[in-house]
Parts: sequence; structure tokens; C-alpha cells
Amino acid sequence: MTRLVDPHGAPELKPRLLTGDALRDELARAHTLPQLGLSSRELGDLIMLGIGGFTPLEGFMTRTDWEGVCDGMHTASGLFWPIPITLSTDQVTAGGIREGAHIALVDKQSGTIMATMLVTEKYAIDKAHECITVFRTTDEEHPGVRMVMAQGEVNLAGPVKVLSQGEYPQRYPELFLTPAQTRRLFEDRGWTTVAALQTRNPMHRSHEYLAKIAIEVCDGVLVHSLLGKLKPGDIPAEVRARAIDTLISHYFAPGTALHAGYPLDMRYAGPREALLHALFRQNYGCSHLIVGRDHAGVGDYYGPFDAHHIFDEIPADALQTQPLKIDWTFWCDRCDGMASMRTCPHGNDDRLLLSGTKLRKALSEGAPVPEHFSRPEVLQVLREYYANLPEEENVAVQLSGHSGR
Repeated sequence: MTRLVDPHGAPELKPRLLTGDALRDELARAHTLPQLGLSSRELGDLIMLGIGGFTPLEGFMTRTDWEGVCDGMHTASGLFWPIPITLSTDQVTAGGIREGAHIALVDKQSGTIMATMLVTEKYAIDKAHECITVFRTTDEEHPGVRMVMAQGEVNLAGPVKVLSQGEYPQRYPELFLTPAQTRRLFEDRGWTTVAALQTRNPMHRSHEYLAKIAIEVCDGVLVHSLLGKLKPGDIPAEVRARAIDTLISHYFAPGTALHAGYPLDMRYAGPREALLHALFRQNYGCSHLIVGRDHAGVGDYYGPFDAHHIFDEIPADALQTQPLKIDWTFWCDRCDGMASMRTCPHGNDDRLLLSGTKLRKALSEGAPVPEHFSRPEVLQVLREYYANLPEEENVAVQLSGHSGR
């Protein structure tokens, strides 16, 4: 009997990925169906449906689900859910798909058939409404808003049968773990309380400090790396993985940290995305989510601790996975160590404020990295990456919002 948190909204995981004869038969049928290409964001969502990361969802959301999630963070059935999981296409393509029909969903880049879907509904949405409710802005400089506004005009709803996990198992054979696999590893280690550290950057000293705070109060920490699409100028997953593994091997006690990856794109939805991060970490078996400064934020669209506050605004029983709310962390020269606003009495002149954006900017420009910003073994991995990066791929990193302070 497991002592881990239950999957979200269900007594057990509900992966939509077929195996064995069912997979073979459905794949053969998929080749006879009309095909619809998936965006990068939709592909990641589909794979999460497949591996049970979005338990208990069975497919892409209906209009009633979409409305409920935007306006009240719940589906039509009352299930807590903070961000719409939708599939869209243009009006011409949608016109050729009838409700009640089956279609094949295809990775646009590789041409791989990823799933079949029963289309139960076609509907148009108010994209600006989705943006203002989910992202708190309609400014198309916001990458999440830009993503929604670029979607097709028509959403398609319906259950899916997932046929592939895409390139992730082959590209990241040790890093890409399903919720069933992380749960099994937690149980093998005897962990019952596990904190997830969400990261889209290599871990600097602040990330390390957050993880070690969590290890003090939980049995272990899952360093959970985003493997999907990021902004231009961000560091590729393979490089981040090497940097994180190097940090864990040199600076974490054995058996206290597990590093894994998951297939979503960032939405940069700030507080709402923090809730989604907690929700699917519950499916991965995590009892807690570390929520630091500007979690899943971008620019100045959210306050530095809005992602803390939103957990106090949802029903108490919405999630089993709870936030570990940690204040702004930094290196303090007078404290002679890592500290936070809650523990350090000194002023800004004594503090080295850390951010992944600041680190990327320094490395991309070949500038020196201040002492205590990052571990030397991690910096070596990152410097090797930037030294071999073609000039045309070295995107200028801009400091803005909380990352620039």
C-alpha cells in the first residue's frame, strides 16, 4: 500500500498511452484517418495525457470545461484545474472534421502519428478572455499570450488514445520518467514526502539552497526539469541536465535528490502555472512543490510572490500537493552564506541576488560570474556550452522584471 499522495482527482493514475496489441491495432487504424498537426505546446500536453501526468483528464477540453477553467479553475465536472488543456485548428480544417469523427494527431515536425482522437465538439473561444484570466494580460509581448493568440480559431474536444511518447524516451533515456516510474522510485527509496523543484534553468546556488531546505523537511527532492520548448536564448535541456547532475553528484548527500524531466512547454502563466505545476507533481507522487520568487513568471507581469498567494485563494481540498513557500534567497557576504529575506538582517549592499537570467546573460556575453553565484563544476559545464555555441545562436539575454533586480 503506497503512502504517497494520491493522483489528482482519481484513486490511481490514468495514462492514455496504449501498449501491446491495443497499440498495434490503433496505430494501424490511425494511418487510415484524417490527420491534424499538433503545435509544440499541444504535443507536450498530449504526451502528458499519455503518461498519466494530466490524470484524470481523458483528452482535450470541451467548451464548458474551457469556460469553467478560465473563470473558476474547475472543469464542468467540478475537477480543480487551473489552465485550459485544448487543441485548436483553423476554420477551414475544422470545417472538414465532423463531430463524432475520429482523427489522427500528428507531430508537425517529425510527421509521427502520436494519437487518435474522437472529436466530440467543435467550438470557438474568446482568446482575449483566456489570456486575461490565465495570464492576467492581453499584451502580446507576453510569450504565453502570444502562444494563445497564434492558435487556430476553432477548438476540438474529445478523448484521445495516445500511441507514442515522441522523442523523449530515446533522447533522454535516463532523465525522462513517467509518473508511474517516479512513484516507484520514491517507494523504492522509502520516501513518503517528496518536494518537487521546478526548473527551466541550470541550478545556481539559490536553486541548490531551495532544494536543501526542502530536504530538511521532506524525505527527498525531485529536481524536475522542463524538457519542452522555452524562450530563445534559454539553455537546452541536455546542457541543463549535465549541469544539474554535476551539482547533485558533488553537493547533495547520496539518496536525497532525484533528477527527472517532463515534456511540457513553458506557458509563463505565473500563479496559474504554479498551480498546474503542483497539480501534475501530485500525479508524479510529490507531496510538496517548492514555490520561490516569481515562480513561472516572465517580465513584470506578476508580483514576485503572486504564486505564493494564489495557493491561499483556492479551496483547501483542491490539491493534496502543498506549496513550500520560500522567500527571496541570495548570498549574503556578512552572513557568509546563503540566506533569505526572512533570515538575513543585512542590506542589499551585502547581498548577491541570484537569477537564472542573470547567469545566462553573463555567460552569453563572456562576462565574469560573481563568486558564490554558481558552483564551479556547474559553471564549467555551462562555459563549455557557450564556448561552442555558434554566434548566430547566442541570443542576447535581456534583464527585465524581477530577474533584473
